[in-house]
Amino acid sequence: MTNYMVVTAMGADRPGLVSRLARLASECDCDIVDSRMALFGSEFTLIMMISGSWTAITKIETLLPSLSVELELLMVMKRTSKHTPPNYISRIEVSVNGKDQRGTMKSITEFLADRSLDLAAVRSHADEDLTQNILFTINVPEKVDLIKLEKSIHQLASELELECSINHMQISDN
Repeated sequence: MTNYMVVTAMGADRPGLVSRLARLASECDCDIVDSRMALFGSEFTLIMMISGSWTAITKIETLLPSLSVELELLMVMKRTSKHTPPNYISRIEVSVNGKDQRGTMKSITEFLADRSLDLAAVRSHADEDLTQNILFTINVPEKVDLIKLEKSIHQLASELELECSINHMQISDN
């Protein structure tokens, strides 16, 4: 039986951090199933999902704290299970851009939560020239009228004085 664990790490950015974490996963006979890395300011951030036998996950779970100290990283680990997403009729990618203003992310995420929509991914960035760019992916369940949803998203963007574009994405079987 395959076991899963999510690992998050954060600390001062420097070369070799991802390599050390990947090496430890390999040495513990674990596979990296998914991972994301980003820099926020001068801080390195990583989240990865690893899989392996119960013994392999236990081994990496035991060794990660000492590597965390050695690399001066704040690390959190949590065992989990494989994600089995419900069936969705569509996946859309929404891009909004405009003047950076406080509360935009709150408004967008409230809009999605009020409609019980699955926010699959989000990426936001505010530039020094006071423009913001937000890209979010929504998994759309069968019960949602896609045309009405798109109109509602455009209406929200208009109320927030943001430009909006919506792209339909392929739904993979993963």
